[in-house]
Amino acid sequence: MNELPTLPETVNSAGETPSTPPPAPSAPPTPAPAAPAAPATPATPATPATPAASAASAAPGLAETLQQPLVIAVITLGILLAGQTWSSHNQVRNLREEMARRLQKGDASNAETGTIVRAAQEANKELQGKVGLLENKAVEAQSQQLALEQLYQDLSKNRDEWALTEIEQVLSTASQQLQLAGNVPGALIALQNADRSLSRSDKPQFITIRRAIAKDTEKLKALPSVDSVGVALRIDSVIAQVDMLPMLADEKPTLPAPAEKKPKPKQMKGGKLVEPEPTSPWLLKLQEVWTSWSSEMWTDVRQLVRVRSVETPDALMLSPSQAYFLRENLKLRLLNARMALLSRNETAFRSDLIAAQEALVKYFDVRAKQTQTVQALLRQVQASNLAIDMPTLADSLNAVRNYKAKP
Repeated sequence: MNELPTLPETVNSAGETPSTPPPAPSAPPTPAPAAPAAPATPATPATPATPAASAASAAPGLAETLQQPLVIAVITLGILLAGQTWSSHNQVRNLREEMARRLQKGDASNAETGTIVRAAQEANKELQGKVGLLENKAVEAQSQQLALEQLYQDLSKNRDEWALTEIEQVLSTASQQLQLAGNVPGALIALQNADRSLSRSDKPQFITIRRAIAKDTEKLKALPSVDSVGVALRIDSVIAQVDMLPMLADEKPTLPAPAEKKPKPKQMKGGKLVEPEPTSPWLLKLQEVWTSWSSEMWTDVRQLVRVRSVETPDALMLSPSQAYFLRENLKLRLLNARMALLSRNETAFRSDLIAAQEALVKYFDVRAKQTQTVQALLRQVQASNLAIDMPTLADSLNAVRNYKAKP
């Protein structure tokens, strides 16, 4: 707290400083009797009078008045009030300045806080936008994941359906070929491929289908084998020789095939076989020369006069164009027989072979060796057995269709 102000000291007429402060201006001085003047001493010179001394001399009774208790209390109270007022004024002024500074700081803080709040609001809006975008992307990703899972399930299910559809198609084609053409190897290959495809899936649901396929495979393996390829090759060989077969209507018919020489039988002597006695070389050579000469001469004699027995005289009257068409008709018969063989049509197969053999006997020279070879081939082909009851692949097809019909 600030120090209280002090009053100036007053000097009395004797040159002494009073111990009490001067009286308040509100208390009027009372008149006092004048003091007798001191005799002047000639040794000390006289000092001039000061303004304080003059004031003290003007109010001789001020000191006595100020020495009263009430006046002292009033003066003290006034001084205290003035000091308190001055102190309060300073405090209020300091408080105002402090308040102003704090208000300034508060305004600056408020402005800064407002800026921060606005920045925070903008950042919050931006974050909300980003969060919304992320939520949308999360929802989109979730929907895509669900779509992918559904697509995977559909693809997994469709893969099995496609595999079963392919197996059904293969088995259906194999069954048709088995019934129409008797293609047993092709049906076996189709069944083996279907079983291999199901084994790659490795699913227990396909056990029933694989069991049915194995059953049909055993049925096909138990069938008797028919060499359809070998029979077809024999027919093709006959077709290739038709153009070279001699006909009855030819100008120079082919001579009959010479008879095969039979070896001389061994003689029996005493229950044992005895070899004939060997002849001399010159006799053998002479016999061979005689045999060849006699056979040539006999052949020439036979060419002079020829007698043939023909059951169909029309066969001798064929023109070259008719002979050409006859050969072509014979080829068509053999081709029809080949097709009937591949289609397992035994009735058509045997009827075409019989018609071809009848044409050979009627219009071709059956004494020729080439014609006899063709007839022997046709007899071998006709001896083939095509009457085989082909099984069906119904068990495998029904197993596949029943599995596909399940929900």
